[in-house]
Amino acid sequence: MERKIGGKKVRLVKGDITELAVDAIVNAANAQLVLGGGVAGAIRKKGGPSIQEECNQIGGTTVGNAVVTGAGNLKAKYVIHAVGPRFGEGDEDNKLKSATFNSLKRATEKECKSVAFPAISTGIFGFPKDRCARIMLTTIKEFFEREQTSLNEVILCLYAEEDLKIFEEAMEEIFK
Repeated sequence: MERKIGGKKVRLVKGDITELAVDAIVNAANAQLVLGGGVAGAIRKKGGPSIQEECNQIGGTTVGNAVVTGAGNLKAKYVIHAVGPRFGEGDEDNKLKSATFNSLKRATEKECKSVAFPAISTGIFGFPKDRCARIMLTTIKEFFEREQTSLNEVILCLYAEEDLKIFEEAMEEIFK
């Protein structure tokens, strides 16, 4: 599924984010920037040790923020490590919005044309997927409407069919 905002594309795809040939992929990171399981584990495994080494040099960041490393052996040029909230920690909606917005800003700073996101915070952090979809899609739409950016395409890459359907429903609602 795809929608356009002022000539820029927002696409939903089912698949493995580490296989996408985009300028940057977003990692659903923790504040310590330790590449453990889930999306981060797949990035570590396929991207090689240089990504974790760069994360170690950065040393960590705050919830809602995003930092950039190289992408090692991945097809992408960069990995943007976005720290989403743990469900139940308080002010989660704003923190997820910030993580999404800051990822788009980092991609713009690196003059990326394309960036791919997973469903941030919906894995081990327990964030509800439908809420995540609405927040992320609204933030992307507002970013394209209000910000100067090099980005032409934002992809939301969902691993499971169920997640794709949730994001498709949210996209229908937000991009009327």
